[in-house]
Amino acid sequence: MNGDDKRDFLGVGWKFPVQVTAGGKIAQARYEQRIEEAIYLILSTAKGERVMLPDFGCGIHELVFAPNNSMTRSIVVQNVREALVKYEPRIDVLDIAAESAPEQANLLLIRIGYRIRANNALGNLVYPFYITEGT
Repeated sequence: MNGDDKRDFLGVGWKFPVQVTAGGKIAQARYEQRIEEAIYLILSTAKGERVMLPDFGCGIHELVFAPNNSMTRSIVVQNVREALVKYEPRIDVLDIAAESAPEQANLLLIRIGYRIRANNALGNLVYPFYITEGT
């Protein structure tokens, strides 16, 4: 059994977004990369966007015109946590923080720390979310 066989349970599938390799095949994502792409997919999907799964996605898209203040950032953190807990069962969400990007008032940086349940590997990513401040 080689090292990759021990991680097969993490999954192999199409890369997100879909890409084609130089050989004309669909590019694949493997293992931890697959989980990271699943997190991006969940956060990038607005609730109601998928006809057959109307509850799938994250509620942050309803905040597009919200002011960039502490209340909005708290709601973003709550919505991200709820979406990841509900739709990504392969991870434990450890920490989520949303902060304004320096020099860009309309950009929130959502920092997510997580642990992969099957092998206790730690992961983190930063998801950029653009808001336009309301008046």
